[in-house]
Amino acid sequence: MSDEQDPEFGWLYGAKGKPEQPPAGAAPDATRAMPIQSRPKPSSDEVRSAYRPKQAASTPGGGTPTPPPPSTPTSRGTEYGGSRGPRLRRPSFKSVRRVIALLLVVWIGSLVWVGLADAKALHRVAYEPTGTRPADQPGKTYLVVGSDSRRGLTKAQQRRLKAGPDIGQRTDTIKLLHTGSGPTVMLTIPRDSYVPIPGHGSAKINAAFSIGGPKLLVKTIEADTGLRIDGYFEIGMGGLINLVNSVGGITICPTTDMDDPLARLDIKKGCQHVGGFKALGYSRSRHAQKLGDLGRGQAQSEVIGQIGSKLASPSRLLNPFALAKLKPGIRGITVGKGMSNLEIAKFGWAFKSVSSGKALQCGIPISDMYIHWDKARALKLLGYLKTDQTDQIPANLCTPSGLPKSVTG
Repeated sequence: MSDEQDPEFGWLYGAKGKPEQPPAGAAPDATRAMPIQSRPKPSSDEVRSAYRPKQAASTPGGGTPTPPPPSTPTSRGTEYGGSRGPRLRRPSFKSVRRVIALLLVVWIGSLVWVGLADAKALHRVAYEPTGTRPADQPGKTYLVVGSDSRRGLTKAQQRRLKAGPDIGQRTDTIKLLHTGSGPTVMLTIPRDSYVPIPGHGSAKINAAFSIGGPKLLVKTIEADTGLRIDGYFEIGMGGLINLVNSVGGITICPTTDMDDPLARLDIKKGCQHVGGFKALGYSRSRHAQKLGDLGRGQAQSEVIGQIGSKLASPSRLLNPFALAKLKPGIRGITVGKGMSNLEIAKFGWAFKSVSSGKALQCGIPISDMYIHWDKARALKLLGYLKTDQTDQIPANLCTPSGLPKSVTG
């Protein structure tokens, strides 16, 4: 029997018969079907009036009724019966500007404090010679010297390098950095260059540094090149190691495998990230270089450019904490007396162009591997530096080794 035939469900499916009536006085059954009441169909006038805009009710005087006052916003607390809390005020532009100005002053003050502290950590030395010197020239030319000074080395670092105490003064890096209206020029002078040394006959140019320190070296370079030296920068072994480490290492790109026990160096060719000790060995090695001392000069320029790029990065210059980390490396740096902090900063900024490839990297023109200068070509190249016309230097006159392109290829 189906549900429709079942008397119990017959009322649901419309079966014949009346549903069972509840007893008198009992509550109506919630599930019981309710009778459907028919609605009268609205007239067309009623339909039109439902969609007609309502007219504002007229006042007894015949005017437009006064709108009710706008409701005042209430806080969440008053809306639900709670007490109204204090209103939060939006900070004014003036107060925000004061806070920003205060933070800016603190930041600049920290940069100045760290910068001055670092400047005081620099060792300073007299470098300007007495007697006749070249007149002032356009642009600036700085002397860059890499020495074997142990200044800044810890005892553990000296043992690792097997370096004894400082005995005399020696240099294997001599470079001139010229900045001016044209491209920056990094000019390498090989340490074995055979030149006249004022008051001491002719000898290798690094002998001038051993005999008379920075003053005699500057006097020799000015006499042999005709360039006026405007500033002096010297970095020893300890300074180079600590400076490279303080900037987080540098990238070098040797073109061949290099194994030089005297320089404590054993590296493979190709670009690689190195720390202070390998950077020092790379810049001092000449026995593993194809061009000997000339190749070493190119490696030294590479290391100097990488350090300058790291030092001049905005993330370091604008960060007092990053600047403070440079102090160990700065203690091994020597600058010329009389150089202002601004001149030192400009000098450091010029290094960035060396690593970016914007600077010209030239070797003093030489005629043979015995490091005799090619006087005709050397005088021509030096003439462009004297007159600050570095944008006019011919490509065949500026080669990294100093040898003609016909020799180096």
